[in-house]
Amino acid sequence: MGTYLNEMNWDHYYCEVSGNVLLHYVSSGNTDKTPVILLHGWPGFWFDWRFVIPELSKNFYVLAPDFRGFGLSEKPNLAPHEGYTPEHLAEDIIALIVKLKLKNAIVVAHDIGATVAQTLAKNYPNDIGGLVLLNPPYPGIGTRRFDPAVQKEYWYQHLHQLPLAETLIGNTKENIRTYISHFYSHWTAKTKNITEDDLEHILQVYCEEDHFIKSISYYRARAAAKTITSISTNTPPTLINQKTKVLWGEEDPVILAEWSDQLCHYFSDFSLSFIPEVGHFVPFEAPEHVINAIIKINDELKL
Repeated sequence: MGTYLNEMNWDHYYCEVSGNVLLHYVSSGNTDKTPVILLHGWPGFWFDWRFVIPELSKNFYVLAPDFRGFGLSEKPNLAPHEGYTPEHLAEDIIALIVKLKLKNAIVVAHDIGATVAQTLAKNYPNDIGGLVLLNPPYPGIGTRRFDPAVQKEYWYQHLHQLPLAETLIGNTKENIRTYISHFYSHWTAKTKNITEDDLEHILQVYCEEDHFIKSISYYRARAAAKTITSISTNTPPTLINQKTKVLWGEEDPVILAEWSDQLCHYFSDFSLSFIPEVGHFVPFEAPEHVINAIIKINDELKL
């Protein structure tokens, strides 16, 4: 485990949210300060934000929850479409916001967390003060994610839909470790590396009973929703009106920086910054950029 985990006084809590699910979260900082909610990606959990929390907590009230099915949060035995959609995950975060009486929270989100953050902004606009999105999946990417050239990166999402995910990966800890390790070595930029201690901490969590299988319920829920929902190309996109800062690692091999070209059609008030020599895992590859973006958006929201 990284030395910063031993040095910091991490506070762990649980909150009962939608469907009596216990949601685990880490918090740090002064509760009188602006709340910042950090939403993780896959394959991750609250630990995605290990380099962001200490510095950020000096001036903000920071909360880093584990989505249901991840980390130390409960993993309800529900069909994916009945309990693991972005809407379900967003409902959990709103329940956390309401129970803790958080006002004008800044939501910072990575990977699948960015999808949940956009759901929050659209469905609960009065509860969200602003957004900081890192390499976000968003509707403007469209069918480009199905281009043959990028399928060499998206194969895992197809695999997650098959029972083979359980039988080939989830059946042994060794297979889970090999599988999860692939993404941390393959999706980071060449100049960035995850430490062995950090990777070991992540692998220990994903090797806990039922963790890997529940973590991919999100992908199964999304796939199920897409098969029963038709989207008209004539329907104008729903604009997100909260002030938004988007950071994009230029070397992300799975959510390409060039896909940012349609953000203007989905966000009414946004800024975009590319980060050179950074890949997919912006929270640990470029934590200083994340912290600076949060400070800037907080200052702008106060104007």
